[in-house]
Amino acid sequence: MPVLRSVFYVPGNKEEMIAKIPKIAADVITFDLEDSVPPAEKEKARELSHKNLKMAAAAGADIYARLNNWETGMTNADCEAIVDEGLTAVCLAKCGGADDVKRLDWKLEEMEQKRGLKPGSIQIQLLIETAKGMINVYEAALASPRVNSLIFGAVDYTKDMRVDLVQPNGHEQEWARARMACAARAAGIIAIDCPYVAYKDTEGFEVDTKYGRQLGFEGRMLIHPSQIEPSHRIYTPAPERLVWAKSVVKVFEEEGIAKGSAAVVLDGHMVDTPVYMNALQILDTAKQIEEKEKKRNAK
Repeated sequence: MPVLRSVFYVPGNKEEMIAKIPKIAADVITFDLEDSVPPAEKEKARELSHKNLKMAAAAGADIYARLNNWETGMTNADCEAIVDEGLTAVCLAKCGGADDVKRLDWKLEEMEQKRGLKPGSIQIQLLIETAKGMINVYEAALASPRVNSLIFGAVDYTKDMRVDLVQPNGHEQEWARARMACAARAAGIIAIDCPYVAYKDTEGFEVDTKYGRQLGFEGRMLIHPSQIEPSHRIYTPAPERLVWAKSVVKVFEEEGIAKGSAAVVLDGHMVDTPVYMNALQILDTAKQIEEKEKKRNAK
């Protein structure tokens, strides 16, 4: 599973922002070819993004590109421009369902052949930001083995639902956030939470991100560099959590599995198989994060 604690967007047509990528310590840098780029600048965004793929990847982050959705008629052109060495994945905006994903899978296969890339190497992230997309999210997540994550797009979702966006913890988002996080987990992929638009509200950001973490999100789409540190902190297992996980694994393996028991006691609490599996997952997540940080620091 990839480490996606922070997903930071850079408008593909803004050279001055692209130049800052090496200083942005996000897990994922996404070249945006969609909403942040006006129609007249789409071709410029494609060219600049493609030109800077290797530079961005050399900084240590995974490199994604957000594509315009199929209804715009621009998705093929986006793929033909951006799929190349240095790109990790594409993010499909306003994904409506499984057919959108299958169509993208076919296009990526074509582009991998043209560019001499390993078949299946370009992954897919789905941006779920409409009522239709939310209803079809689970089927979409399963539509291609390339799909590695889902992002909840709250701004467009609330617009589509004809309601106001409220943060932190707006009630109008509760069902959608919970549904999407559950769909991602059922599909065996990662759920990425929506942007927190009031980027100067650091307290609200932390409250809302911790709430999303409890729903099952493992990362967040960010709109300002100041959100990277708290996002990483919240989505990284805390030291005391690691101590607990190591204790659980030790006692369950030594006092449970080794002695033919499926339940043991640790500090007055029962530890059974689900608790043990949860502890293993925490330790695995921490290991992956540590490896990613070492890779970044080495660069």
